[in-house]
Amino acid sequence: MANATVRGRFVWHELYTPNATGAREFYGKTVGWTVQAWDKDPGYQMFAAKSGPLGAAIEDRAGTPQWLAYIGTHDVDATAEAAERAGGRVQTAPADLPNGGRYAVLVDPQGATFGVHASATAPAPETAPGAGEFSWHELATSVAPNAAFGFYAALFDWDLINEVDMGPMGMYLIFGRSGRQLGGMFDKGAAGKPGAAYWLAYVSVSDLEGTVERAKAARGSVLMGPMDVPGGDRVAQLMDPYGAFFALHKPAGAAAAAETGKTAPSKPAKKAAAKKTAAPKPPAKKPAKAARAKPAARKPAKKKPAAKKTAAKKRAKPKAKPKAKAKVKAKAKAKPAKKAAKKKKRGR
Repeated sequence: MANATVRGRFVWHELYTPNATGAREFYGKTVGWTVQAWDKDPGYQMFAAKSGPLGAAIEDRAGTPQWLAYIGTHDVDATAEAAERAGGRVQTAPADLPNGGRYAVLVDPQGATFGVHASATAPAPETAPGAGEFSWHELATSVAPNAAFGFYAALFDWDLINEVDMGPMGMYLIFGRSGRQLGGMFDKGAAGKPGAAYWLAYVSVSDLEGTVERAKAARGSVLMGPMDVPGGDRVAQLMDPYGAFFALHKPAGAAAAAETGKTAPSKPAKKAAAKKTAAPKPPAKKPAKAARAKPAARKPAKKKPAAKKTAAKKRAKPKAKPKAKAKVKAKAKAKPAKKAAKKKKRGR
């Protein structure tokens, strides 16, 4: 049974883009998200799936377009301090949000940027991700996945669920919480991909090919796939019209589930396939931006689980380079409050 705590759940996703209006239109046409204004600040426009808000688009014409995933924690300040002790750094210091929540943006020892958020209210029940929800998060790092995993396990108490041998590309580590898979990690350097580490989030869909065609019709680009991954799932990696990378994942049995109105069970598998997310609560203030890393496409290998992911402060965005794919499994959706106040640009 899923753990009721929010710690370690992917709870919110923010898109930093040079064209927020255009991005909202693109994702609406591609994955069916609608737009919903935040009640505490109508200017903060959120993306919403059928189950409710799961992220937001923030216009930023200065940095590299990218998605920033937030992970739930009980104590933002303590998590930030622990990250620094473990070799990471704080990019945006802990700050309060209008609804009483708190957030911060951190960078792991290899350069991957992620946010942390603590809500003032209890988290929503955690359920398997449905179509249109973020379902898998993959870390493309520059060290052995076990080494990278240790940093996050200490912060969020994640479990090492499985390791898949991808041959020349090394091992693909699958992590999760309370027995549920959340994503995977792999050493992109083993595949000859240099640069800083980055996180790539996958969105669950019931019709992968159809979603890819809609993305192309809306001026998106396909970087990899669609392709099969171990376990019967299919994945694809894309770039939206404004330069942000994201991925799609269709779990095995999704089509049949859609016909019966049931949610298909998600299973990981594949070199970097997509999988799971959780569902907590809405945001508060626009969290600051993070340093960005440019994603770089990469081929999947064995069961790398489907990679199944601002107040007046400086934000610096992480580059994201997509690569391996991952699978989708559980759901983690809470909305880290948005950061009120003006955003400052942050450099990395």
